Amino acid sequence: MTLKLVIFDVDGTLIDSQAHIVAAMNGAFEGLGLTPPTREKTLSIVGLSLPVAIDRLMPDADAATQAAVVEGYKDGFMRLRIENGAALSPFYPGARDMLGMLAARDDLLLGIATGKSRRGMDHLMDLHGVRPLFQTVQVADDHPSKPNPSMILSCLSETGVDTIHAVILGDTVFDMEMGRNARIPAIGVNWGYHPAENLMQAGAVTVLTQFAQLESVLDDIWD
Repeated sequence: MTLKLVIFDVDGTLIDSQAHIVAAMNGAFEGLGLTPPTREKTLSIVGLSLPVAIDRLMPDADAATQAAVVEGYKDGFMRLRIENGAALSPFYPGARDMLGMLAARDDLLLGIATGKSRRGMDHLMDLHGVRPLFQTVQVADDHPSKPNPSMILSCLSETGVDTIHAVILGDTVFDMEMGRNARIPAIGVNWGYHPAENLMQAGAVTVLTQFAQLESVLDDIWD
């Protein structure tokens, strides 16, 4: 039996964290007396490592201001997490059940490739009780930002799975481009932060409209 690997993005793919992200970003900007970006602009950078995301949101700001926003975001995100628990970061419909179904298969391994920090990802896995489902978890602390393929390559290395037996599932063009850069198929989802047409243009093999479609799409890819 050949083992295969399904790598998941987190924010916008498994977890609906947009309220959490927008609130933390608004607080970070407002804490410095700055006008926050629009909701659409904030959500457009989800998936990137935080310093890269902040640079895209405020490219003309000096390094000290960008660093202050980064720290303000981290502090605000943690405070909101403590105050609200899972309420601000629920699973998308069908996500938790699909993870359980895939993890139960003998031929599949599951991984994570996320722009979240190690602290944030550890908290999220423990909060939802899903840590045992994943054989490899790659976070922004240890890698260049997406779409650099580093996180995928580490997932492959840690599990011993070849590129032809791996896929990435994500909601942003950064995930699709990361898959292309790592030479593995990328599957998009239409419930996240980037439009489906943008995902297809970035190289998605298909875009899911519900989690229930994932298992049959995986079987088609590896048929």
